[in-house]
Amino acid sequence: MNTEPWPVYRAVGDAAFLVEFGEAIDPAISRRVLAYAQQLEQARLPGVGDIVPTYRSILIHYDPLVLSWEAVVDWVRTQPASIGPQPGASSRRIEIPVVYGGESGPDLDFVARAHDIPPEEVVRLHSSVEYIVHMMGFMPGFPYLGGLPPQLETPRLETPRTRVPAGSVGLAGKQTGIYPFDSPGGWRIIGHTYVKLFDPALDPPTLLAPGDRVRFAPLVPGGGPRGD
Repeated sequence: MNTEPWPVYRAVGDAAFLVEFGEAIDPAISRRVLAYAQQLEQARLPGVGDIVPTYRSILIHYDPLVLSWEAVVDWVRTQPASIGPQPGASSRRIEIPVVYGGESGPDLDFVARAHDIPPEEVVRLHSSVEYIVHMMGFMPGFPYLGGLPPQLETPRLETPRTRVPAGSVGLAGKQTGIYPFDSPGGWRIIGHTYVKLFDPALDPPTLLAPGDRVRFAPLVPGGGPRGD
């Protein structure tokens, strides 16, 4: 167990460094990361490039021809005192329609059996909570969503699929997420959305951003919202 006080600053090559706030996937740590990232964006220093929040850390890129390591670290260290409890850079609420099960969700029945609940209960649980976009990664537009009900925590596939269709909604451990493109992947796919998560013609090109709140709305195949 790391006994260092947080945050911890670590070099990542000669043009980036990491600010770490903890060692676990934890909502309180994530809120602090998002608030800190927002503060850094608002007080951006010339020569600083991308500021990338993750579940528990922030990766900061900088131009070593403009800024020294010491200058960037000193700049970052001036920010924590002004950080309050705000949720982060974004607080939009976005609803994502999903067709669960069947060809759209080939792993729905597996998840149901793994937790000894009916498939309909998997759908109800998955769509009953509000998720937070903790980070973007893996590919452009892919959101890592925290807040999955504990009853649905499911390990990844032992052998990843060679192709997961764009729009697939999956589970992996304590997370849920959405594939923006066709790609290989090892998440348990329980549904599909036709919402486009990445469009390079738009500004910004990604539908979701860290700090956004997401709800899933069940659809019947080929129809509208599922009646309850």
